[in-house]
Amino acid sequence: MSQDDKLVRQGEELKGLTHPLRVRMLGALREHGPATATELARRFETDTGATSYHLRKLAQYGFVEEVASGGHPRSRRWRAMHKTTSWNNSEMAASSAGRSAAGWMRRQQAEILVSNVESFEQDQTTLPADWVDASGIGDLLVKLTPASVDELWERFYAHVDELKARDAGNPDASKVSIVVSAFPRSGERS
Repeated sequence: MSQDDKLVRQGEELKGLTHPLRVRMLGALREHGPATATELARRFETDTGATSYHLRKLAQYGFVEEVASGGHPRSRRWRAMHKTTSWNNSEMAASSAGRSAAGWMRRQQAEILVSNVESFEQDQTTLPADWVDASGIGDLLVKLTPASVDELWERFYAHVDELKARDAGNPDASKVSIVVSAFPRSGERS
């Protein structure tokens, strides 16, 4: 885990993120940088009261913070405090709120994957052939220990960081959505 990651330790804290607009706003702040409640309301076609409320909730749980600006109080800018959010599944499983929040977040990640697939299928006829060929989904079913899965996560993220650094500034680079998962199969742990 890096300092760019927010490690959530309690179910109530993660539950603070479990609202569709909050997740989308946090994602937008991470991707596009600081914004005002008005800018976010315009982006997500909602009112500033809603975005202001949800920004305050995100701030309450340490996901966003106000950016110093010398402007009008209504033009307060907010930024994401971390590039990623993670949690310990065992800690979340210890409470009903944690189980509920972690489950909601996992389903949100699965919905992002479905949305990415649908967008790709719609856009693939207009994408360059090298992007069409490089895109896709793979799935494996392998026997691993929990320690090996932990190692897999560590190596995967380290490799992504290496590739990101290598491709920084390359005009052929584009934002790529990557969703990965590893779950034990029920009844098949022997």
